[in-house]
Amino acid sequence: MKIGYARVSTRDQNLDLQLDALKRAGCERIYQDVASGSKTARPALDELLGQVRAGDVLVIWKLDRMGRSLKHLVELVGNLIERKVGLLSLNDLS
Repeated sequence: MKIGYARVSTRDQNLDLQLDALKRAGCERIYQDVASGSKTARPALDELLGQVRAGDVLVIWKLDRMGRSLKHLVELVGNLIERKVGLLSLNDLS
């Protein structure tokens, strides 16, 4: 199953561009957070990570939408790999 994740940093920013792209990519469920990149609290991401299963694909708009830092991003990707969950970033080089 394709599962999407979208995040903006402030309430003034709009999630629509990310949500539209995730829907076009075939995501069956989409989780979204409004949180600064440096904030640790991301309830939707935490819920998503608790729900994904082996064989699922996590789809994101860009890598910087998911990780708080490069170290955090590497840890998240490592966790996904261990759990056999795919990762697709729609706007980063493959």
